[in-house]
Amino acid sequence: MANDADVIIVGAGLAGLVAAAELAEAGRKVIIVDQEPEQSLGGQAFWSLGGLFLVDSPEQRRMRIRDSHELALSDWLGTAAFDREEDHWPRKWAEAYVAFAAGEKRSWLMQRGMKFFPVVGWAERGGGNATGHGNSVPRFHITWGTGPGVLEPFVLRAREAVKQGLVSFRFRHRVDELIRTGSAVEGVSGTVLEPSGVGRGEKSSREVVGDFEIKAQAVIVTSGGIGANHELVRKNWPSRLGQPPKRMITGVPDHVDGRMLSIAETAGGRLINRDRMWHYVEGIKNWAPIWTGHGIRILPGPSSLWLDARGQRMPVPLYPGFDTLATLGHIASTGFDYSWFILTEKIIRKEFALSGSEQNPDLTGKSWRQVLGRATSGIPGPVRAFMDKGEDFIVERDLSALVKRMNALAGGEPLLSLEAVEREIHARDMQLDNPFSKDMQVTALRGARAYLGDRLIRTAKPHKMLDPANGPLIAVRLNILTRKTLGGLETDLDSRVLGRDGQPVAGLYAAGEVAGFGGGGVHGYAALEGTFLGGCIFSGRSAGRAAAQTVG
Repeated sequence: MANDADVIIVGAGLAGLVAAAELAEAGRKVIIVDQEPEQSLGGQAFWSLGGLFLVDSPEQRRMRIRDSHELALSDWLGTAAFDREEDHWPRKWAEAYVAFAAGEKRSWLMQRGMKFFPVVGWAERGGGNATGHGNSVPRFHITWGTGPGVLEPFVLRAREAVKQGLVSFRFRHRVDELIRTGSAVEGVSGTVLEPSGVGRGEKSSREVVGDFEIKAQAVIVTSGGIGANHELVRKNWPSRLGQPPKRMITGVPDHVDGRMLSIAETAGGRLINRDRMWHYVEGIKNWAPIWTGHGIRILPGPSSLWLDARGQRMPVPLYPGFDTLATLGHIASTGFDYSWFILTEKIIRKEFALSGSEQNPDLTGKSWRQVLGRATSGIPGPVRAFMDKGEDFIVERDLSALVKRMNALAGGEPLLSLEAVEREIHARDMQLDNPFSKDMQVTALRGARAYLGDRLIRTAKPHKMLDPANGPLIAVRLNILTRKTLGGLETDLDSRVLGRDGQPVAGLYAAGEVAGFGGGGVHGYAALEGTFLGGCIFSGRSAGRAAAQTVG
């Protein structure tokens, strides 16, 4: 029987679209299947802030940042902490990806129409030593247009390829099996779901109206991770991060269910590093949810005072924006699934940003006027909306009233003592009377302001929280927010899925989050941020190029 296409791609997200663009440029015929309707084309990437990890970029140099391939690789390996036998290919991918980020990545993307916001962000600032976790310098480049801006060049290329007869989409096609003939994967089969008119990201029907089977010379799986499947998140939760939280909110749409991981495993692929994952600790419930349990992440500056559920200050160096997974592990060790920020209006005005394309209309809409307005007009509109309507925000002039409402929000039990909270804040405030301090967060705050980008738009001038002139006071309950799968299908540098014997499964490729963003876990135990979209792009490109050379 003749093949329906040269290559089938399972998943119409960023990695799948990049792979399709590469295949189309090589003249290969591609069918892209996705269980969601067409309005969700682009998958999770659409909702992202569009941050990309770049090394020694012109944007960095203009901000007086000295970066290098050597420094970036040192940071990556210190963060990844590869220590397992199965880390062979993840480490190879890490080395290749950092070389890409320090080499052609920026020019390759700009040739396709992407541009970058000129101020470079400093994410994951680290665990306190030069060899461990974290970015030594700012590397977080926000794409002009955020997530939609990242997707745009690849969506346009796919649409052009549709007109050329090289690419076709099969939406509402849910893959249930990878077809194997002998030792080779030669197609997919599954169920056709009823048409759905839900909005982008909303939960769609799973009503079955038919079935399908599609044959091709190769299949590339780009179906994403497990972030919306809390049962699977808890099943894979690592003991090193404590007990899995009883309550979590969700940072990805419902369709991020992890189904294709087990389907690919059944077809002979090897899953590695299942226990490596990336969840945020600064999650807030969306007051206008789009998907089930919809949460948004706060991208904090370094000034907020961070307390656990009982009002104890987070230990050194667990400050806002420094070490996500170490903070997650500490919160889990407290026996609670939430923590608190306490801050002032002066801090929220300058330091709070919200992750997501829909929460940053100025950057998403590519409006310099709105960007300048954000920098000069006080609290950003999306942040103000959460202050007014979000259940996790409390605003009070008086600390006693603030703590009382914090206890009420947590369920009424007086876990927080006014005296203890006031003692923590007062002690911190006294550290601001001199240009030196024994409080390492205050030292880190002053160090952050030595970076021009932070001083301009991301770090408030140090001030005393209990001074009424800096108020009102604000408390934010921070929830655990599910997000990324760091492990996945083991792949070689050509994105070929490897079997349990370490050999490629003929005809089967994987890219993006389902492959741990490359190799089955390019990040190791932890990530440096700006590396998820970039991992989808790099691994999708590798899969498309490798498959194009094999088929035809």
